[in-house]
Amino acid sequence: MSRPNIDRARLRELHQLMHRIRAFEREAIAAALDGRVLGAIHPSIGQEGVAAGVVTNLRRDDRLLSTHRGHGHTLAKGADPRAMMCELFGRVGGSCGGKGGSMHIADFGVGMLGANGVVSANITIAAGAAHAIKLKGDDRIVCCLFGDGAINRGPFLEGLNWAKVFGLPVLFVCEDNDWAATTRTSDMTAGEGAAARAAALGLATVTVDGNDVAAVDEAARQAIAAVRGGGGPMLIHAVTFRHTGHTSVDPGAYRPADEVARRIAEEDPINLCAQLLSLAGVSEEELASDVAEAATEMAQHAAFATEQPYPDPAGAYADVQDVGSPLERAY
Repeated sequence: MSRPNIDRARLRELHQLMHRIRAFEREAIAAALDGRVLGAIHPSIGQEGVAAGVVTNLRRDDRLLSTHRGHGHTLAKGADPRAMMCELFGRVGGSCGGKGGSMHIADFGVGMLGANGVVSANITIAAGAAHAIKLKGDDRIVCCLFGDGAINRGPFLEGLNWAKVFGLPVLFVCEDNDWAATTRTSDMTAGEGAAARAAALGLATVTVDGNDVAAVDEAARQAIAAVRGGGGPMLIHAVTFRHTGHTSVDPGAYRPADEVARRIAEEDPINLCAQLLSLAGVSEEELASDVAEAATEMAQHAAFATEQPYPDPAGAYADVQDVGSPLERAY
């Protein structure tokens, strides 16, 4: 775990953010289990190193596309956790007015164009957003995160091919947690995986230990600079592991219990980060304060969301696109 030239301040920020993400999701899971949140919650507990290490390197005006497992990405992009919690609860004050919920949370104000409940659908959306940026001629980029299961679906090929053909400013990040929903990815994925498939399309790729937040941070910083500098699309393959089942109500019994226990013990990104910080001289008390502050903050947001009213049903269609005949109004 020893590493020269540790940026202690940066690593501490990432440690705090990872704890905030985990605390947010623990509150969301508890709310789902007691009925305050309706619908599916897909936790990213164990994968916080990817969200923190990648997304915090983006500018506020860069665009982000996420998956159904997108709470951590959204928080890392700078979204308001209180508004996010209200969104999960389907209450007034939610990021999307309580209409999107967990799997479709978005915050255009920080460039977060949305999570997506359809596996891999965000990849082609990202290509479209990146093409729009190229046409405008500015230096923003798009970052698109997706899971290992997404690389077996058509939009992966379509989106990466389009991005490469047109030299688009998009960073693709495969958040590889080894399981596509309830199926081990290696059982259903031919070849060498995400990086090999991207390389076959001509994209520059890098594979990184997604549980080493410092390594992710450095890989993302370099990749984002290259994409922003006109280098075209790139792919980061971040290997990680989710601690929970596919959803908040999934016990994950299909995964070998001894393997899960071992990987949690050995690969937890928060624990690994804490070990590095300890080597850098951060005290146990300081590390413990990161845990406590995150837990207190997110508990307060959950309590607030619980007390908010549900939106007026009359507004259900107030901001939903309905232009009638496209011949009349869309063009």
